[in-house]
Amino acid sequence: MIKFLCLGAFSLASVYFAQSYPVSQISQNLKKNASAVIRNESTVVEINKIDEIVYRNLSVVTILNKDAISYSVPRIFYEKGNVISNVKVIIYDEKGNKLKSYSKSDFNDIAANSQGTFYSDSRAMVLPYTPSSFPYTVEFSYDQKDHNTVFLPDFTPFNSYNISLEKSSFKIINNSGINLRSKTYESPYKYATTEMSENGNEKTYFYQNIPAIDQVELVPNPQKILPKVSFSLDQFSLVGKKGNITSWKDFGLWYHNNLLTPVSASTPQIKSEIAALQLSGSTEDKVKKIYQYMQSKTRYIFVALGIGGWQPMMPDEVQKKGYGDCKGLSNYMKTLLDEAGIPSYYAIINSNPSPISFDIDFPKMAGNHVILVIPTEKGNIWLENTSQDIAFNHLSYSTTDRNVLAVKSTGIDIMETPSYTSQQSKEKQVLTIQINPDKTISGKGKFSYTGNQYDFNLSYVSLSQKDKNEAMKSRFSSLNFENVEMNNFVNNKDLASIDFDLNFKASNYCKMMGDSFIFRAVPIYSMGFYHEDENRQLPFENRFSYEDESEIVFQLPANYIVEEMPQNGLLASEFGIYTLTFEKKENQMIVKRTINMKKGIYSKEKYNDYVNFRKKIMSADNSKILISKKS
Repeated sequence: MIKFLCLGAFSLASVYFAQSYPVSQISQNLKKNASAVIRNESTVVEINKIDEIVYRNLSVVTILNKDAISYSVPRIFYEKGNVISNVKVIIYDEKGNKLKSYSKSDFNDIAANSQGTFYSDSRAMVLPYTPSSFPYTVEFSYDQKDHNTVFLPDFTPFNSYNISLEKSSFKIINNSGINLRSKTYESPYKYATTEMSENGNEKTYFYQNIPAIDQVELVPNPQKILPKVSFSLDQFSLVGKKGNITSWKDFGLWYHNNLLTPVSASTPQIKSEIAALQLSGSTEDKVKKIYQYMQSKTRYIFVALGIGGWQPMMPDEVQKKGYGDCKGLSNYMKTLLDEAGIPSYYAIINSNPSPISFDIDFPKMAGNHVILVIPTEKGNIWLENTSQDIAFNHLSYSTTDRNVLAVKSTGIDIMETPSYTSQQSKEKQVLTIQINPDKTISGKGKFSYTGNQYDFNLSYVSLSQKDKNEAMKSRFSSLNFENVEMNNFVNNKDLASIDFDLNFKASNYCKMMGDSFIFRAVPIYSMGFYHEDENRQLPFENRFSYEDESEIVFQLPANYIVEEMPQNGLLASEFGIYTLTFEKKENQMIVKRTINMKKGIYSKEKYNDYVNFRKKIMSADNSKILISKKS
């Protein structure tokens, strides 16, 4: 992932250390659904010149329970060359009494990444504090001087669920003489408002009394609910490299010339790699062969060296060492394609399960991931270069349905990544089930997944056979398995599909009624629980379109016939369509089930309609079939 400046919730200025914070002063409205309450947060940003910026940070956070312990850890992220000073921490008990204080010397200085072995210029100072009881309050302040002025942070109330805020301010003082742009994004749901005051070259923004966003069913990402203010200087510096960002074109030219061109050189070894592949066929054939070769010889590892952690490793380094991060692997893949005479573009993206796009009208340094795009006559080819397992020309749910910044020699081109339709994001299951006289069932199943449903099954690639079986037992818990075995697992990296077979036996599937059996029409279905909420405060989001298609063939015991079966059913709503059909044959009962769900953000007023739709589906899945002995 791309390294970006992270100021965190605990950035605050030492001038505020003068009061205690008893928990009793927190209003009930802010305690509701909250694991932590931001009591007071203040950030003062002084831009002194193109290559000097000072942050004066203060934050007071009350931790109500253990779920927010990680949120309470005082930490400072920095780069080599930053100056950190005036570091102070005070811990208070529930009544606001001081328990302990800390200074800079009490912090551990570590590499700022948790992903194992990596190389990084990014560092973090972390205070190793373990609470003895709850609630408690952490008051934390420090100053930070930086030479990089491209990473101006957004001002938003908070970034996580179950965090509330009493008050927060963000003052930005521009002494540089450089034009400072800002843009306020209001909450689309009126959840909170941003206040602002201005005095000469100073602007101050405020939030106050914002309740926590509870992580309830299908609630959107807080970034889609809360307001924010974004900032960007027209001229900036990044590790001594000065540039303009008055437009995406200007920024793209700077990015291409300063970050990518210096690390785009090929080598005789890379030329030999391409020659050895003996490429032929269409552009798509060639790109696929190069991509799958690259996957076979590299692995992902976090690297945050270079210009502010944004410049990729040299392609020859990746070629020799066999590893890199998203920047280095994408740049290496781009160099291989260059050698094959195939143009491609380095594409910066916001990787997030809930799609977040760049503002085309407000250019600024942003993004947290890099992929590659290759234009062809048949359409764009998209490459995720950090996975050894993902299929060719397939993007996962964390990078689809949003825009990217494609860096070209002429500037940045804002492009849209693919968005999978429900038919493209599909599960197909074919089950053959033998009803046994002892109330058990023996079954065989064939399962296939594409689109986003391919992504959700990709994790099985690395599991042992035992772990695959255990995963199936847990996943399909609607059946009481006596045993289950996954077989013939195939990750088709050409077609972006995952297929596998299941052999299983489940107990107590049927109920006896004299000489008759009664059993559920759909053996494997969603075990989700849906509850109406008359007081829902926020909209709900179905993040993906998808389609599930099932065909279940029940083999009846000898001398049994279907005596009763449900009527065919159709449920239609604005959220999706569900069908369930039944067909009798001589010694079989065939059930066909299809559910097609639409993605979208829906108003809170429609939530109970959605719940009722899902409940009707679950009821239909649980409809019963009765078989009896022939008379």
